[in-house]
Amino acid sequence: MFELDLIRQRLAAYRPSTSRPGPNTREAAVAIVLRDRPTGPEMLFIQRAEKEGDPWSGHMAFPGGHRDQIDHDYVHAAMRETEEEIDLKLDHSHHLGALDHQTAQPRGRVLDMIIAPHVFEIEGDPAFNPNYEVAEVVWAPLADLAGNELHHTETMLLQGQPTVFNGYRLSGGHFVWGLTYRVLKTFFWTLDANWQPPRELPPTPSGRDSSR
Repeated sequence: MFELDLIRQRLAAYRPSTSRPGPNTREAAVAIVLRDRPTGPEMLFIQRAEKEGDPWSGHMAFPGGHRDQIDHDYVHAAMRETEEEIDLKLDHSHHLGALDHQTAQPRGRVLDMIIAPHVFEIEGDPAFNPNYEVAEVVWAPLADLAGNELHHTETMLLQGQPTVFNGYRLSGGHFVWGLTYRVLKTFFWTLDANWQPPRELPPTPSGRDSSR
């Protein structure tokens, strides 16, 4: 559905919507890493390690993290964090472009936080050496994601109430939902304004959208 030639062209021409951080805004960046395979492009995900007090503990995500003072921009932050988390150096990768800035809403709470997604293309089959923050690295076929073949739901507690969340089920049972799911949909809409999202369950009875 989305070949790398098309992805390169669309992202090179795209001008993302950005947010200006305030004095107390936390800033972060994530790396959407793609590679080409004989069966089509693949996308890289990580499973975050279980950590008490972390709102994203154990969740599937893109590698990335907070922007530090040493990071001169969001691209550098995404590259640095990816190397720290899974030992994947993006210095010689192809930076294909940026997506719209996202906000963080863990468990329904809106944070004063900006997440800047950046897309990279790598070659080959790198070996990963995850640090203590990452439990696993998973590749997923882009065509199955974009075609909504992996769309699934999972029931989890939100403010003490069982809530059904929409997302994508990867190999090994990994469930991509919330912020990462939103970024994925933004990615596909950026490539094709007519892209059709999966048929999702409606918002929860409380009126909240079932994404974090």
